[in-house]
Amino acid sequence: MEIFDYDNVLLLPRKCRVESRSECDASMVLGGRSFRIPVVPANMKTVVDEAICLWLAQNGYFYVMHRFDLDNLKFVRWMKEQGAFASISLGVKKADYETADQLAAQGLAPEYVTIDIAHGHADSVKNMIAHLKAKLPSTFVIAGNVGTPEAVIDLENWGADATKVGIGPGKVCITRMKTGFGTGGWQLSALKWCARVATKPIIADGGIREHGDIAKSIRFGASMVMIGSMLAGHEESPGQTVEVDGQLYKEYYGSASDFNKGEYRHVEGKRILEPVKGKLADTLREMQEDIQSSISYSGGKRLLDIRKVNYVILGGDNAGEHLLM
Repeated sequence: MEIFDYDNVLLLPRKCRVESRSECDASMVLGGRSFRIPVVPANMKTVVDEAICLWLAQNGYFYVMHRFDLDNLKFVRWMKEQGAFASISLGVKKADYETADQLAAQGLAPEYVTIDIAHGHADSVKNMIAHLKAKLPSTFVIAGNVGTPEAVIDLENWGADATKVGIGPGKVCITRMKTGFGTGGWQLSALKWCARVATKPIIADGGIREHGDIAKSIRFGASMVMIGSMLAGHEESPGQTVEVDGQLYKEYYGSASDFNKGEYRHVEGKRILEPVKGKLADTLREMQEDIQSSISYSGGKRLLDIRKVNYVILGGDNAGEHLLM
């Protein structure tokens, strides 16, 4: 198979069919809802909080609330009171099963649940999917993270409605260094590999450094792209603001970091500082405009037209033009 990542692939343009890029439709449907762009902020404590999630839901964006130091029942109830959809994260521990039971008992079925663990190809995830499907049958279940076709096939067969692909490619993830495993450095290839067998949506998680990487993710099979670092350093981001040499930064740390865990055990994440870069709404609007431009370069009018283009790999053994197969 070809091995490549975002920084050494370019998509090839086709004849433009629109008068203006604004004609291009960047929306994506997931779980029966249409969202303005195929982008979801990472479900991390330094990326989203309650207020950001409500704003995202009310303004046509998908979100997944993180699962750390959070009362999920209170959050789901609050979102429903605001007339917004509820999208939460759960792990696979006893407390997570109890949360699912309580949500069901109180009639608080969230529209989306993401089973969010570092190594999602596991019996513990299989069991949690079965529990959620039994207790909350109307809920759209996203499961991950995984990095192989075998894992995608299993998660889909176990009942997941979507899978999250990416093991350690994120900016604050050190899984590759700590364990020797992961998709860091070849995340885009892993996405292509997994998408070949997928029959349900894939959320590509990690490794996005530029807006153009969103279009590349769509080209190679993603329905949604989860982004952390590029959406972490905004004025309203929940990370602590730090001043260094007169420059303002926001802290950003991985969910498997000691900063998030509160202890140094099984650490696979680190903490960095992201320069404060204005308001989240402005970045999301720019992302939408850039995706519309990508669609126009693809010769299409809709987001999935990007999947029809050819691409080139720059450098290495796989270098050259790759025609649509």
